[in-house]
Amino acid sequence: MRAPELVAGDWFNTAQPLTLAGLRGRFVLLDFWTSCCGNCLHVLDELRPLEAEFADVLTVIGVHSPKFPHEAEPGTVRAAVERYEVHHPVLNDPALALWRQYAVRAWPTLVLIDPEGYVVAQAAGEGQASALAATVRAFVPEYDARGALRRGDGPYEPPAAQPSTLRFPAKAIVLPAARTGRAADTLLIADAGHHQIVETELDGETELRRFGSGTRGDPFAEPNGLALLPAGLAPYDVAVADTANHVLRGIRLADGAITTLDLPAGLAAARTVTGPVPAVLSPWDVAWWPAISRLVVAAAGVHLLLAVDPGDGSVAVLAGTTVEGLRDGAAVDAWLAQPSGLAVDGNRLWFVDAESSALRRLTAAGSVGTAVGEGLFDFGHADGPAAQARMQHPLGVTLLPDGALAVLDTYNGAVRRYDPATDEVTTLARGLAEPSGALLVGSDLVVVESAAHRLVRPVPAAELVRGPAHHSERPVSVLRAGTVTLDVMFSPAPGRKLDDRYGPSHSLSVTASPPELLRAGAGESTELRRTLELGPGRGVLHVTAQAASCDESGEHAACYLARQDWGVPVEVRDGGDAEISLVLLG
Repeated sequence: MRAPELVAGDWFNTAQPLTLAGLRGRFVLLDFWTSCCGNCLHVLDELRPLEAEFADVLTVIGVHSPKFPHEAEPGTVRAAVERYEVHHPVLNDPALALWRQYAVRAWPTLVLIDPEGYVVAQAAGEGQASALAATVRAFVPEYDARGALRRGDGPYEPPAAQPSTLRFPAKAIVLPAARTGRAADTLLIADAGHHQIVETELDGETELRRFGSGTRGDPFAEPNGLALLPAGLAPYDVAVADTANHVLRGIRLADGAITTLDLPAGLAAARTVTGPVPAVLSPWDVAWWPAISRLVVAAAGVHLLLAVDPGDGSVAVLAGTTVEGLRDGAAVDAWLAQPSGLAVDGNRLWFVDAESSALRRLTAAGSVGTAVGEGLFDFGHADGPAAQARMQHPLGVTLLPDGALAVLDTYNGAVRRYDPATDEVTTLARGLAEPSGALLVGSDLVVVESAAHRLVRPVPAAELVRGPAHHSERPVSVLRAGTVTLDVMFSPAPGRKLDDRYGPSHSLSVTASPPELLRAGAGESTELRRTLELGPGRGVLHVTAQAASCDESGEHAACYLARQDWGVPVEVRDGGDAEISLVLLG
C-alpha cells in the first residue's frame, strides 16, 4: 500500500519539517514510540546499529505517539529526545493521527517504507530491528539497479548541547560518613544523562567524585536506582540499576572499583507462568529488603520484581509473569506494569507501577495488592480516598518517618502522600519538572527533579489539591459480542525460516481484564490464530505472541526470537468487528 503522508506537527532533530514525498528515493523507517514505554526505549537502542549500517540510504523517523497528556507536550518530547539520545528526526503526533492511518495497535511499532513510497514491512515489539535490517539489505540492490535509490546524508541535525552539572538525574541516596570515611554524610546521585554516578555534599551541588567515564556504556548507560547494602555483605557497597545495559553494577566506596552482576545470565534458567524471562530487563530501581535478606530489583522492561543475592549473584523472580497489566493476588500470578520505584517498610515492599499509574505492595509472604490505581489506561491527578485517587506515570516512592509514603507522581509534576493508616491520598507539592526520586536528608524531603537537572527541597503544600481523573484516549477496537477471530501475523524476514527444531515455532497467550470479558479462548497455544468468545462490555485484551526463526543457510546460522505484548482496549457491542488482526512481523 502507498504510505500515508506525514502529518503536520512539532519536529525535533531536524532543521525543517519532513515529508515522505521529499524523502522519495530513500528507505524510511517510522518508529511509533512514546517516552513512557520501556519497550520503546529498548527499540531505540536496537535501532542504533541499523541507522549506522544504512546511514546513506535509510532515514529513521520517530513518530512520538503519546499515551499520557504530559507526553503530548512539545517540551516533554524535546526532553525525552535529549534524555535518551535519539539520533534521528522525531515528529510529535499528539492526536495519534498517524497511529490511526497506519493501523498501529501497540508501542513500539516499526513501519518500513521503500524508496518509491510503499509500505513493505511492519513489525510490532522488540527484537525486530535485525529482521528489518535483513529486509533493507535484500532490497537495496533491487532499487539501486533500477535507479530508484537516492544515497546521501539524512536530515538529522542534533540539538545544541546544554551543559549542566547533573543531566536528567534519576535517584539519590544518603551515604553515611561511616561508610565513606568522610567527616560528614554525603549524597550519591544517579546522573543518568551523563551515564555516571556522582557523589556530592548534602546540598546536592558540591561535587566530590564521579564513577564512570561519562561515555554511554563505559560502564554505565542511563543508571537509575541506587541501594546501599549492609556492610560486609558483598565485595561492593552500593548496587546500581544500570538501566540501559540491563545489568546491576556494584561500587566499592573505598577505591571506586566497579563490578558487574549479569542479571540476564542469572535468569537464564528462570521461568514465569508465561515462559522464560527476556534479557532486556531495564532494571529501574533497587532496594535492600531485610525481611527476605535479598536485594530487590524493579525490572521495568519485563514487568517483574526480582530477588538478587549480592554475595553469589543468584537471581529469582519475586513477583510478576511478564504480562503487562494490573492484577493482584499471589505474587507469581500477579501482573505488573513497569515497576519503577521501591520503598521498604518492614514486611512490606512498596512499589510504583508506572504504566498503570499505581502504588502497590508486595508482602514478604508473597502476595501483591494495590493501594492506588485502576489499570493501564486510567490516570489523572485526584486526591481523596485511595480507591478514587489517581496519579500519572509515577517513577519513585519514599517511606516517610510517620509510615506514610511520598510518591513521585512524575507526569503530574507532583509529590503525593499516601497514608496507609487512613487510606487517603493528598498532594504535598506540584509544579516540578518530572520528579523521579526522593530521599530524606534530616527532616527534609529532597526530590530529584529530573527534567530540571537538579535536587530540590519542595515546601509541602498547605492545601489539598484535587484534580480530575482521566481515561486514556488511545483508540478502542470495537468488536462484536460472541465469536471473534484473533489473528497474529508473522512472516520470517528475507533469508530466514521458522525455527521448529525444538518444537513449535510460535506461541500465543490471551487473557483479558476484566476476566469475564473473555468467555472462551483464554490461555496458551502454539498457533497464532484463535477463536475467542467475548461478552459485552469494555476492557483490555492482553495478547502475548512469540515467533522463532533462523537463518536459512550458513555454517553458524543465527536464530532470533520476536515477541510482543499487546494491551488492546476493546469495546464489545452489536455491530463490532468479527476479527482483530495484530502484526508481529509482516
